[in-house]
Amino acid sequence: MSDVIFNEKAVQPTEENITEKLGDSYLHWQEIKQYTSELVGETKDEWKFYGQKYGWQLKTLLKKRNLYFLIPYESYFKIVLIFSDKAVAEIEKSEISESIKFDIVNAKKYMEGRGIGIDVGDGSLIEDIKQLIRIKIN
Repeated sequence: MSDVIFNEKAVQPTEENITEKLGDSYLHWQEIKQYTSELVGETKDEWKFYGQKYGWQLKTLLKKRNLYFLIPYESYFKIVLIFSDKAVAEIEKSEISESIKFDIVNAKKYMEGRGIGIDVGDGSLIEDIKQLIRIKIN
């Protein structure tokens, strides 16, 4: 894994920066955002700076509820989702890939739930990510 690319607090990423740095994976960034909008309507995006090590992250909220974080890297991005026990049970019954199920079930449990970060460079995991978003929303 490489380092985050937007790690200067004084320089918040722009759409132009994101497009340039993500390259082809920017289409998947847009696809995830569009899919979420189709499911729930309007969401709120907030760029948050979490320190030089973690850099700028795009936090997507439904009203006041966190849906996911998108973290840009060079030529790919990471989507981070956090699930309640109820959602984890739904994920276990779903058709999501076994490797993602394994990662979620075995993730450390925190007060907010279990988290997973998925690297998105190509479109191979987009359908799994869409299912995760659907489960998260429901």
